[in-house]
Amino acid sequence: MECGKDKNLNRCNCTYEPCSRKGACCDCLAYHLKMRQLPACCFPDEIEKTWDRSFETFAGLVNEGKV
Repeated sequence: MECGKDKNLNRCNCTYEPCSRKGACCDCLAYHLKMRQLPACCFPDEIEKTWDRSFETFAGLVNEGKV
């Protein structure tokens, strides 16, 4: 299967500038899951900017109805 990196970049809200995985969603997801995190696209922009992409932060947002 071919990666739609250019198309994915249009939706990527990651603010980590030297990230080599931007637009390569399968690589991004694998990287973050290894660290008990979710990728930037799972978080609202104001939370993504904190770079706290932990499962716990995501669960808190779900409980608060923010995602």
